[in-house]
Amino acid sequence: MGTFYTLDFEKPLAEIEKQIRDAESGNSAPAAPAGVEGFDASANPNAADLADLHKQHTKLLEELYTDLNPWDTVRVSRHPNRPQSRDYIEHFVRDFGELHGDRRYGDDPAIICGFGRIGTHKCLVVGHHKGRTTQERIQCHFGCAHPEGYRKALLKMKLAEKFGTPIVTFVDTPGAYPGLEAERRGQAEAIAVNLREMARIKVPILSIVIGEGGSGGALGIAVADKVAMLRNSWYSVISPEGCAAILWKQANEQTNRSAAEALNLTARDNLKLGIIDAVVEEPLGGAHRDPDAASDMLRDWIVQELDILKTKTPDELLEGRYDRFRNLGAFNEAPVETPATASEDAS
Repeated sequence: MGTFYTLDFEKPLAEIEKQIRDAESGNSAPAAPAGVEGFDASANPNAADLADLHKQHTKLLEELYTDLNPWDTVRVSRHPNRPQSRDYIEHFVRDFGELHGDRRYGDDPAIICGFGRIGTHKCLVVGHHKGRTTQERIQCHFGCAHPEGYRKALLKMKLAEKFGTPIVTFVDTPGAYPGLEAERRGQAEAIAVNLREMARIKVPILSIVIGEGGSGGALGIAVADKVAMLRNSWYSVISPEGCAAILWKQANEQTNRSAAEALNLTARDNLKLGIIDAVVEEPLGGAHRDPDAASDMLRDWIVQELDILKTKTPDELLEGRYDRFRNLGAFNEAPVETPATASEDAS
């Protein structure tokens, strides 16, 4: 239940979890955690005490996660125990065979590509990968892909199109890698080509933001017929820290929080603005608390949407995808009322 990593707003939860562990081991009687009213402690831990503790824990989880503010949402999306692309692949993508290399420069471990089965559907799965251990994170550039990663993804998508296989992408990156070597190898060009070519691919494409969805690094594999976000993920043109550094010349707790609120980056905000098509729910307390349940929810949504998209013709897919992205940012202007002329007033 508890982890070594605790978010600031989850500290009351950590106290209850410690009481549950102590009660289960019989080491001590449960004490009232800070900020929790109506807590009933007992000198001798028993089944009733544990039941009460679990109720308190569930109630507090609901209170904390029912309406997370944008900055806390960003922090949940970065939780070290949050499932990543490879975790979802291992959970519900059967017979997965990973493919490597872009046939131009090399392989980028920050992007995973491979064929497998999701439910009854054969799919190409593409996803960002951040890594778990320190060494793996450094190797994957913390999920920031190089141009060879985007070229690898597009090469495999073209292969999937050749065989009429749907494409599913998992977005989880703070942004494309900003280093000098990546720029020399054509970072911007690689992302731009992906945007153009993914709009033309004649097979169904689903894209889900499972954690962080930052800038062009996310868009490079997110041109799809349906785009969704997990409840506790974010999707924006820039990270809160980057926005704060530009607007206020410093990134700290206060400016990061203000930037997160201004960017409208949560799943709820993006759905309201029409940038995404659906929000995939997570288990109570976030995907990091129950990765298996989160995987089941995500798998069910993917299978449901593929069942619908596979009934459409290639022309219908392309037309719908084009219209979807052309309509982003569209708005209606109210007609300007002109003042009445003197002749009209006289009449």
